[in-house]
Amino acid sequence: MEGKVVLITGASSGIGAAASRHFATLGCRLALTGRNVDNLTKTAEECKKIRSGVEVMTVVGDLAKEEDVRKVFDATVDRYNEIDVLVNNAGILSMGTVETATLEDFDKSMSVNVRAMFQLTQLSVPYLVKSKGAVVNVSSVTGIRAFPGVLFYCMAKAAVDMFTRCTALDLAAKGVRVNAVNPGVIVTEVHRRAGLSDEQYAAFLEHSKTTHALGRTGEVEEVAKAIAFLASSDSSFTTGVTLPVDGGRHAMCPR
Repeated sequence: MEGKVVLITGASSGIGAAASRHFATLGCRLALTGRNVDNLTKTAEECKKIRSGVEVMTVVGDLAKEEDVRKVFDATVDRYNEIDVLVNNAGILSMGTVETATLEDFDKSMSVNVRAMFQLTQLSVPYLVKSKGAVVNVSSVTGIRAFPGVLFYCMAKAAVDMFTRCTALDLAAKGVRVNAVNPGVIVTEVHRRAGLSDEQYAAFLEHSKTTHALGRTGEVEEVAKAIAFLASSDSSFTTGVTLPVDGGRHAMCPR
């Protein structure tokens, strides 16, 4: 991975920030994007401290906006003139059921979780074909299994999984691999941003010990390493895979 250009969305926090740090340890050249300028700058500084001389650029943008997706892509190719790995990590969690969710919630969820992923991947394809590169999409166990109360998140992540498989087939003949990771409950800020209070989140994490076969929640670094594996030549014969990184949650059936 030394010297490879890696574009990571949602790099300002959580899994995206952890992936950025991990790719920095591998000597990659990084293009990082996120909405929060302070957090994005912090991630970039952490990457530079991890490995001396690592090259990092940042682009602040809201991927719900078509023009910002284009801005992120243009800035990356203007700087590096190549893309070896695209990590589509940016996403949002929205609460709601078929009775309570709104069309506004639907549009926002699909825009960030699915539409932006499609747009950025499509823009990047010519560069990925040239580099025989890889795409890693960050999905969720909710793309594999149904859960109540998060209707649009489940729908969006199921779309991400099918996008991964279809795109893998579209690009296989051109030497581009496309895979996804499907995390279970990972300790990040995503649930608080979706509306859980600190007390509710603490209770949710405690309950999650019983919903994951390994008896615990996951850490961002564990997902980051799985992303790096799928991005690297270590997985050179792997494409179209949706890889659970979920402590066995996808395999469980409550009794």
